[in-house]
Amino acid sequence: MNVSPDTNATSLEAAIVRSAEQALERVAAARLAISKVIFGQEIVVEQALVTLIAGGHGLLVGVPGLAKTKLVETLGTVLGLDGRRVQFTPDLMPADILGSEIMEENAEGRRSFRFVKGPIFAQLLMADEINRASPRTQSALLQAMQEYHVTIAGERHDLPRPFHVLATQNPLEQEGTYPLPEAQLDRFLMQIDVGYPDRAAERRILIETTGEASGTASAVMSAEDLAGLQRLVRRLPVGESVVEGILDLVRSARPGEGDTELTKYIAWGPGPRAAQSLMLAAKARALVDGRLSPSLDDVQALAEPVLKHRMALTFAAKADGLTLSGVIAQLKSRL
Repeated sequence: MNVSPDTNATSLEAAIVRSAEQALERVAAARLAISKVIFGQEIVVEQALVTLIAGGHGLLVGVPGLAKTKLVETLGTVLGLDGRRVQFTPDLMPADILGSEIMEENAEGRRSFRFVKGPIFAQLLMADEINRASPRTQSALLQAMQEYHVTIAGERHDLPRPFHVLATQNPLEQEGTYPLPEAQLDRFLMQIDVGYPDRAAERRILIETTGEASGTASAVMSAEDLAGLQRLVRRLPVGESVVEGILDLVRSARPGEGDTELTKYIAWGPGPRAAQSLMLAAKARALVDGRLSPSLDDVQALAEPVLKHRMALTFAAKADGLTLSGVIAQLKSRL
């Protein structure tokens, strides 16, 4: 019996809807579990979840003491990921992260090399204060973030899947740091700015974390569940208006392509990877919000964290008091 293309398309859509409905329950459970440990910071938690569900890496920027490390640890526990943490310092070498080969001698006196895996062989790597590492170490991490494998002594070693890097960075203390190169910044799906909690959230933090007992996270998903969510994100439908909105926004942020009155202040703008990241992030945010298709609201909500680290202003713009956040806000207002 021949099956029409329309029937196949309908069956595929029905399968996506069923998978999405199951995924929505898992995501809701994950958000609830995280909220028992991380108080307030709803936007930060949402953006971190979106980053992982979209299959990307995240850069968390904020002053010390805002629970960035706690958030990453909680995400690893709740999502059932094998997590490792590396404290980045100027003397950290690539081998300290990637691993190295050591020579062993057996009982017969024969010598051979054995590869000892470094902490990067985890499903969730926390790179604490990543900008304190030397450029050499940063470049070693760059290959892993982009290609999902490392090369040691000419041998390829694949990383676990899923594999994510959530890095932290202190925006204030710059002494003894090495600014991340543009190529590595572009590998982060989003820059997540972590601000101070509001009064109600800080009050809850004060009361619930200084007593005898405090909230603990529990796993509500597995690595396989997260991988399934990531596959689902790529299958979710996207309306033509959203596609055009992403293209309009990203292209308008490039010198020479958008409004000259605004782009004259932009030294360099986002490339095609930014548009790809915004598309995936918008679909993931829809899923986190309980919807099966992204809207222009998702694009606007994620424009700044996706574009901010992929752009730079001219000296004239900084002299005039302009900021990247302000420029992106103007770009969003024209969608």
